[in-house]
Amino acid sequence: MTDVPFADRFAGFCAAVVRILPFGLSRLVAPSFLGFAIINGFTFGVDLGLLTVFHGGLDWPVWLAISVSYVVAFGLSFVLNRALNFRSHAPVGRQAVLYVVAIGVNYAAFLLGVGAGLSALGLEYHVSRIIAGACEGVFMYSVMRWVVFAKREEPAVSA
Repeated sequence: MTDVPFADRFAGFCAAVVRILPFGLSRLVAPSFLGFAIINGFTFGVDLGLLTVFHGGLDWPVWLAISVSYVVAFGLSFVLNRALNFRSHAPVGRQAVLYVVAIGVNYAAFLLGVGAGLSALGLEYHVSRIIAGACEGVFMYSVMRWVVFAKREEPAVSA
């Protein structure tokens, strides 16, 4: 067993993988982007699994199944990204408020707008959700990195 916290090992893993990316991608891809992709790939799987259970198994309306699956998956994403990827120790209250605003925008624009919209136009609901997921991935990474978990400078203390 190691004394290195899991969050530090996760960050180290992401940094090591990014360092060996070919074609100069190591200069373009941030380790936090890889961490986000791993975490959100997992939580997206949770989202799709729940969507399948709620709509395909329980026959909930698509909009309700998408909504409940989304809330559960994004709650999990917030916790995992905060702890493992961005390793934030800032007060959670402000971050949670910013995150809720971001997922509200994301929900309206990508989940209902793109996901449910494409489904209403006749596209199979899993395919609709995957397309919406690609759009939301770019948006949510940007918001999490540069807004929600942005490193804030501490005010200088006078002597």
